[in-house]
Formats: sequence, C-alpha cells, structure tokens
Amino acid sequence: MSKKAVILAGGLGTRLKPFTEAIPKPLLPIGEKAILEIQIEQLKRQGFTEIFLATNYMSEYIEKFFGDGSRYGVDLKISKEKNPLGTVGPIHLLRKQLEDQPFLLMNGDIISLVNYAEFYDIACSNEALLNVSIKKIVTPYEFGNIHFTGDRVTKIEEKKEIVTYALAGIYVLKPGIFDLIPENQYFGMDMLIMKMLENDNPIYKYEINEYWLDVGNIDDYAKINESIGVLGIDK
Repeated sequence: MSKKAVILAGGLGTRLKPFTEAIPKPLLPIGEKAILEIQIEQLKRQGFTEIFLATNYMSEYIEKFFGDGSRYGVDLKISKEKNPLGTVGPIHLLRKQLEDQPFLLMNGDIISLVNYAEFYDIACSNEALLNVSIKKIVTPYEFGNIHFTGDRVTKIEEKKEIVTYALAGIYVLKPGIFDLIPENQYFGMDMLIMKMLENDNPIYKYEINEYWLDVGNIDDYAKINESIGVLGIDK
C-alpha cells in the first residue's frame, strides 16, 4: 500500500521577508531546487507516493509549480484553507482522504536527511495516535557562571553547553487522531499535544540523529544554501 504524507505549505514566511513577498516560502530555492521539491523527492524515494500539500498563502503559485505531481512520480493533491488553521487544523480538511491509514505530517520548511520510512514504520508498530520527531539542540552558553556568598566569590563554572530537545516538525499520525481535532478551527501541534497529555493519550518520540534544519529565518536559509553541495540534499 502506498504511504501518504501531508506537507504544511501555507505559512506566511514572515521571518524570511523580503524573499517571501514575491514567492511563498516552500518555493524558495535550496541549491537548484525548491524546498518543497526536495521534500517531495525525498518522500517519493522512501515510498510516500500520495502527497497532499496543505496551502494558504500564495496557494496558486504552489499549484501551478507542481501540477498533479506526475513529473515527480507521485500523486499530488492541493488542499487550500480559507482561514489560517495552524499546524494541525489543516489536516481536518483532508479527513476523508487520510482516515484509512497512518500518515506522515511535516512542516514545509524542514530540510533533513532523516529516514522518513523508518520513522513511519516504527510509528505504525506502536499504540500511539501521535508520534513526534525530536532533535537534540546543543547551544553554547556564552558566559561563565559565578557563585558567591554575600560579596565574596566562591566558585566559577566555565561555559557549559545548553542541551534541549526540539519538536522537529515531522510527525506520524493515525486516523483516530481526527476525533481530537476540532473542525474548521485554528489548532496547532502544541494544542494537540497538550490535549493528549491532559487526556493521558500516549505520545511516542523518534529522535532524529541525521542532519536537520528548520529553514525559518534568513540566517538558516543562508546556512543551508552554503552546505547544500556537501549534503547532497538537492540531488
């Protein structure tokens, strides 16, 4: 059976202005290809041949660019929200097409070398309606930490790395999830996770150890374009 994937491609790309004033963020070039092209081709290679693009801002640009997806070897469908629905709300518009099997959901500004098929298969083997990918983020701390008693310094700790785990914008959901998502309302992934935790619904994580970057601002966009040749992502 063909695997299904939904790519969220409706963001305004505010942090990437002025580029996104002329072109929607998912169509920004990374090397010789658009971000969405890279994502679609990666998904196709890993068995995801039915792909839905959830759009809003400049939807007509995206629709004209990709057509029916045949030149990428996938069955591509465009879904357009009338009002912003967040990162989870848009999939309710696709309920009839998605409620027959688990599906992958990802943000349209993620560039990664993650094994999507592995993540999908692991998620399908567990009980959770929602599996989230996470990425370890190591941030250098710029200052030494001073300890003191009164005015007297007693200890100094040298710079340490701050380690956090970020939601990586790639998920696997199962059809039962639709019962937790309000129809035609703004509903973000953070809202869904909080609702599931409050209801004691299990959520499992999958850690991405491969290259991963959220192309959300000008600095990250420059960074990925500088390293694209080495990574071979646009091949």
